[in-house]
Amino acid sequence: MGKGKSKGSIKRIFSAGGVVYKKLNSRMFWLITKSKASTLYPNEVWRLPKGWLDDTKEEKPGPYTLGIRKANTEFIEEAALREVAEEAGVKAKIVKKIDTIKFFFKQDNQNNLKFVTFFLMKYISNLKEGFGEETSEIAWLDFSKAKERLEYKSEIEILKKAQKLLT
Repeated sequence: MGKGKSKGSIKRIFSAGGVVYKKLNSRMFWLITKSKASTLYPNEVWRLPKGWLDDTKEEKPGPYTLGIRKANTEFIEEAALREVAEEAGVKAKIVKKIDTIKFFFKQDNQNNLKFVTFFLMKYISNLKEGFGEETSEIAWLDFSKAKERLEYKSEIEILKKAQKLLT
């Protein structure tokens, strides 16, 4: 495995994200974000905030994202908090690791295996700058509505695990 593009090779990609909750009047709400359509991803989808481990300003993954350098737990947690801030426009605090999901996808004739480590996070505050350019909308929803709106089955499972950790 590696970053080569020879026939049959698989590129590994490492990401981190958060499942953010807040309580209002003893009711629990979950944060989900809607992606903004782009050339690379033309369809808008409701998803959990997540992104590459490296904080690169370029449109290509860095050495931690590609697994060339191994990220420690603290680095992965920082990436998850940064991605929640960027994609959702909120400051949050990590409560506990939920799980790491993995899935295959193909892009530009390249087979990719993506690992996403998700953390349960407690909402602290909105950021004055709001959410970033990859997001078109955010929503705070109760569990059943958040579960219904999320597009990816693996993220629905992560949301279920997050709720279970709080009950």
